[in-house]
Amino acid sequence: MRQRQRHRIQPIFPRVRRFINTGLTLSVLILFLAACGGIEASSDLPTSTTEEATSGIQAVVTRIAERIAFVTPTPNSAAVTPATHDPIELDLSLAGTLPDLDPASAELDTQFDLAQNLFVGLTNFNPDSNSVEPELALSWEVSPDGHTWTFELRDDVYWVKPNQPPPGSTDLWTVDPVRPVVAADVAYAIYRLCDREVESSTTFSLFLIEGCEELYRNPEPAENIETIAGIRVIDDTTLEIKLREPAAYFLTLTSMPLFQPVPRELVSELGSEWQTSAGREGAGWQVLENLVTSGPYFPVPLDSTSQSLVLHRNPLWPVTKSGNADVINIYFMEDEADAFGLWQERTLDIAPLPANEREAFLRRNPNQVQMIPEPVLFYIGFNFGSAVFGEPEVRRAFSAAIDREELIEEIYGGQGQAMRHVTVPGIVAALPVGEVGVGYSPDYARQQMSASTFRSCRLMPPVTMLVSSADLSMRQAELIRDMWVEELECLKENINIQQVQFGELLAYTRPDATNRPDLWELAWAPIFPDAHNFLNDLLHCTNSENRQNRPCDETDSLQMRAGSVTNAEDRIALYRQIEGQYFGENGQFPIAPLYIRTRFIVTHDWIDVFKPVTFGGQQWDRIVLDPVLKNLERSRS
Repeated sequence: MRQRQRHRIQPIFPRVRRFINTGLTLSVLILFLAACGGIEASSDLPTSTTEEATSGIQAVVTRIAERIAFVTPTPNSAAVTPATHDPIELDLSLAGTLPDLDPASAELDTQFDLAQNLFVGLTNFNPDSNSVEPELALSWEVSPDGHTWTFELRDDVYWVKPNQPPPGSTDLWTVDPVRPVVAADVAYAIYRLCDREVESSTTFSLFLIEGCEELYRNPEPAENIETIAGIRVIDDTTLEIKLREPAAYFLTLTSMPLFQPVPRELVSELGSEWQTSAGREGAGWQVLENLVTSGPYFPVPLDSTSQSLVLHRNPLWPVTKSGNADVINIYFMEDEADAFGLWQERTLDIAPLPANEREAFLRRNPNQVQMIPEPVLFYIGFNFGSAVFGEPEVRRAFSAAIDREELIEEIYGGQGQAMRHVTVPGIVAALPVGEVGVGYSPDYARQQMSASTFRSCRLMPPVTMLVSSADLSMRQAELIRDMWVEELECLKENINIQQVQFGELLAYTRPDATNRPDLWELAWAPIFPDAHNFLNDLLHCTNSENRQNRPCDETDSLQMRAGSVTNAEDRIALYRQIEGQYFGENGQFPIAPLYIRTRFIVTHDWIDVFKPVTFGGQQWDRIVLDPVLKNLERSRS
């Protein structure tokens, strides 16, 4: 029997990819930065089984029985030709090899990037305003009770098929329109996830839709899409989605690949062969001969030996964006140092900046560097049932005594951003970093410790801090312990750091485990870019796992209200209040937020506009480059 997975909890020191499998499957998929030599759990740790914390979901695949011929253009549907100016080309790299292009399977950065640019979204996340904007959906309405969302869709977004220019021609590829993207395509995308036709670690996010979870757990194949009670296709341009509860954050969810439509006839007919399944070991590269797309760009079919992918601007794409690239040349590379080398040779316009090059490069060319925050929050959790950390003054003291900047410098060479609160930059309803929360404040930490019943850290009983088995995890724990010794005058021998495997760490910190540790390390990776996915899904007393065992109070009611209020300004105000109640001077401090990781990219001077997206795929149709300057600079190399 499958178990519903609601949370994305990670050990604190994996080399985290921004979108990886959630919850209980993480112990299998996480790549540690150092060898994980686990230390035996001591006898005073709980003996609860780790089976529930480490078991994955068994794949149960069903197939739609009905086969419908894919609609082809009428004889009068001529290929649409692109603009006649010389094509403007954008050159960039992606990590790894060509992945599965099915939007429903998107979990890696490369998959999110390609899904974002090859397929239309129901809505789109705008990185400039951190808000959700129309894309396939022109507009939407919410019923007074907050349960029913009605989306009015465009009728001018098409499934397109590449059309090769004649041999010897210098013309760009064009497209043949196949048919419009319709509401049933969106409904089918949701259906195939709920019915487990496609296995995704993020499907549980769709359980908010009436009938999805029931279909997901039903061992029998569904007969038709009407079995999802909450989905109703009113007509080709009207889609109604009914939720189990009011949820303003649902709009943010609709910007994710989960809601990207797929061509239902073609997928039903060809199964996984409707698109490329390359990138698997031994599979090689396959020709994109079956794929149809619906986004701002379309891919040119590959030959079997290609190590790159070429995208052309879709001339039928009706959504206006600021970017000017007509052709995107993508190079798949395993090593970011190789990509940086091509950037230095002016072969790439944009490339990752390797960590070992960052400091020297920043000194020489700071204007060519952009920082991208990783939306994974690293934190220390407090056990509210602990004889020590049951007191809010002690939790405040221990949090405020941690110098986040020093941790980032010592552990990651400065590639990180200190966090005073939970919501990270670049998401809907996020607060500016540093606007709310105490953060590192030694004087405040000592004042709070003095106000506790212990009066001094030296008078506290011994406490146990549980960390994962990675070497860097122990190194950070020791750094934090030394900060507590220095700032609060704690006795080093009273802070017992113990390492366990990640599955054990999850099991030992379960709310119902016995002999739970006093504090522990974990990290939180969200599913979608919204404050709700941080505050509610990590800290709510009943809607999260609540590993802290924090009792319910007014803050939880505020979180429920923030999750249902549709006015953007009201939501932000509520989340600011919630963050203050958690991490302000009189806050509860259920956890001690530490930092988020950051990565750096480099761009050449001919890139005029590029706002990287923190969460989700990069939007290449927003990039503006100067082709004249690019050609001039390249001619000098």
